[in-house]
Amino acid sequence: MSVFTRSRAGKALGGIAVVAVSAVLLAGCAGGGTTTPSESSAPVEDLTLKIGSVLPQTGSLAFLGPPEEAGALLAVNEVNEAAKGLTVDFTPGDSGDADNKAFETTVPKLQNAGVSAMIGAAASGVTKLFLDSNVAAGIVTFSPANTSPDFTTWEDDNLYWRTAPSDLLQGEVLGNLIAEDGHKNIGIIYQNDAYGTGLFGVVKEVFEASGGTVVAEASYNDGDSSFDAQVATVTAANPDAIVLITFDQFATIAPLLVNAGEDAKNFYLVDGNLKQWGADVAVSLEGAKGTTPGPVLEDDFKERLNTAWTDAGNTALDDYSYAAESYDAVILLALASLAAGSTTGPDIATKLQEVSGGSGDGTKCTSFAECADIILDGGVADYDGYSGPVTFDDAGDPTEASIGIFQYGADNMHTRIETR
Repeated sequence: MSVFTRSRAGKALGGIAVVAVSAVLLAGCAGGGTTTPSESSAPVEDLTLKIGSVLPQTGSLAFLGPPEEAGALLAVNEVNEAAKGLTVDFTPGDSGDADNKAFETTVPKLQNAGVSAMIGAAASGVTKLFLDSNVAAGIVTFSPANTSPDFTTWEDDNLYWRTAPSDLLQGEVLGNLIAEDGHKNIGIIYQNDAYGTGLFGVVKEVFEASGGTVVAEASYNDGDSSFDAQVATVTAANPDAIVLITFDQFATIAPLLVNAGEDAKNFYLVDGNLKQWGADVAVSLEGAKGTTPGPVLEDDFKERLNTAWTDAGNTALDDYSYAAESYDAVILLALASLAAGSTTGPDIATKLQEVSGGSGDGTKCTSFAECADIILDGGVADYDGYSGPVTFDDAGDPTEASIGIFQYGADNMHTRIETR
């Protein structure tokens, strides 16, 4: 496990980043009321916490939607089944991407529905487009997949939180991995948005600090469909490895690179495109590597995710990226609401660091029910989740996280080969 610590006041590198194609999703129960915080940690009456999601059901990150939505759904189910004086009323919604802008419909709808928190977005560039609106409305924005370092210093009134680590960590791991694999001269193709530019900057800095050289770099804009110029720029420099910081555009770019004479075993992918590609990419990716934040998931957790997801009418998951981060986001919001004795966004935000173990001397616990009992008994809960210990700093960033390293086989499916 890698440990990564930042503070809200600290200066970070610019950047962002990532994480459904599902038609059906969940819903929680309604009812209950809101109390005001008091010196007692236990709520005066049963609470109903309204949460919405702004996750990619469509767009260039749609492959991340099912695991993220499944994580949120499972957490909602388990909070409600625990019957600890708090019910989650959940409304799912589509974020789309910065090109199709589905969030422009979803976010106002959720705001008008009176949600206290929104889970999402997956793409940092999308979150940036509605975060200020949520801050003004007093709504917590809690992303399971944003990795842009920009959010560490965002003026968010304590209303922005995330369970995914900054790209300062993923970029460091990826840059070092490429150097350790013996590459000296690399080309980088990246998306010209908060995610792409931020991750590009970190990978370049780390790789060059190791003694390597970035011999070519080329960017494109989200929504572009032609990448011949970028491929020509990079291949002309004759790199011995190519880093692809993209979303689903990878499916178009990879064949162009292979047809230009590049060997896919020297490709390096990131969380935005580390997909189980199978037949969806027209060339072999055997040997290619990539990185994605997140620990190795327990089999029991994956089984529960799939049960919740398929019971809601969806097909079984084939990817689990950011599922744990989404699950933990819902659990932490519910615990913070219970600890505050309130369902308002600002009140919940005052307790998020506490229930993550980032402040105070809380008692360790690993489920909503266990942590809720601690809170209801007048204690302080310190939740350790499936994405890791979390342990928020003052910026609302997790201070402990792990990065998985994956490699593609002949079937264009990847497997985890290492965790850092």
